Amino acid sequence: MDRPDDADLDRVTSFLRQLTELLLDTSGEGAELIGRHLRSTAEVLGAETEMLLVPDGATLTVTVRGRARTVTVQGVPEVFRLDRLTALKPLLADLAQGRTDLTQAERRLERIRNSPAPYPWWLKLLGIVLFSVGFAPLMQPTWYEIGTTAALSAVVAALAVAADRRPRLTKVLPLVVSVTVSVLTLELFADDPARGGPVLLMLPALFFFVPGDYLSAASAELAAGLVTTGAVRLVYSAFLLLQLYVGVLIGVLVTGTPTRALFDQAATSDLPRWSLFLSWIVFTVGTVLAFAVPLRLLGVLLLLVYLTVGVQSLVTGLIGEVGGTFVAATVLAVVATVLARSPRHPPRLVLLLPGFFTLTVGSLGMRGLTTLAGGYVIEGFQDLLKLVTIVVSIAVGMVLGAALAAPDRPRSRPL
Repeated sequence: MDRPDDADLDRVTSFLRQLTELLLDTSGEGAELIGRHLRSTAEVLGAETEMLLVPDGATLTVTVRGRARTVTVQGVPEVFRLDRLTALKPLLADLAQGRTDLTQAERRLERIRNSPAPYPWWLKLLGIVLFSVGFAPLMQPTWYEIGTTAALSAVVAALAVAADRRPRLTKVLPLVVSVTVSVLTLELFADDPARGGPVLLMLPALFFFVPGDYLSAASAELAAGLVTTGAVRLVYSAFLLLQLYVGVLIGVLVTGTPTRALFDQAATSDLPRWSLFLSWIVFTVGTVLAFAVPLRLLGVLLLLVYLTVGVQSLVTGLIGEVGGTFVAATVLAVVATVLARSPRHPPRLVLLLPGFFTLTVGSLGMRGLTTLAGGYVIEGFQDLLKLVTIVVSIAVGMVLGAALAAPDRPRSRPL
């Protein structure tokens, strides 16, 4: 039989292991804060922790009254169940303030880990469609782009929902989705160059899988000095982007389309200005449904989206796109960090995500790779160079914003 000290150590270790796993699973925007959350939680429980962290795993050593346990934890970094991260914040706050004990915390954590998705499958499907359609005018402000995106994203959403029920499909889902979108676009929608390049027609439907968030998170971790986690996440981001790129090329081969058809020219705009303003409402509603964000947060997320878009547009007009993106990322990070200090507001990641997506990082990578494959070397390298510049601008802007909004006295940062 375990001695009392061993029993306490086992309970605390088990709780912290499950907490680490949940934090890893919801760390698609960066894992740099996990160690701080665990250390502060362990202190409340009378323990000390040491951690070796990578994006998809951790080695955790927990010490209670001189006795230690070491466990390994694995996770899959993503952002598709943000309801769990949102529910976790008040639990950790209650622990820190002494409003709950370990027994209650164990039960609450177990409920969070086992909670079903907040929306039925058909609402997630609708969310992915709205997410893509709301983003479409940013690629090409045309009615044809919106109609094409609606049709293609419905197919993408159906595949994503099917993969939720068949987890084995998840590993190859980006490739399957990009092949499907490529074939459908080239066969059905890319019949007139005046309607824009095929890649511009494909991108909004693929945007749900484009790893722009991972790319910027990796850059932010590198900027913060977390070389191992940043480098691993950067490689993973590049692999996801290459999956989508290869899928597009497979679609080109299957349809017998010459690669020269992969040009990157936008069609002439035929959308009224008010439609662009409303598209961000559609986009934000889609983000809430697609990423399982509680519906009560729609208002504040919509305000942050319009703030980010407004700042980016205004500053871009003054000093150019790179400066506009940097300033917008900084302002978004400052506001999200300040808001996240309050227990009444959601975690910083949830506040950042919709506004971050408006900065459209990953789509530049897809445009650059496919344009290169089409033989347009100069244009392709220009897109890739722009990708690197924008990714670094966003990452540094978010690091600067978090630093500017950091509290004066040392304390645990908000989730």
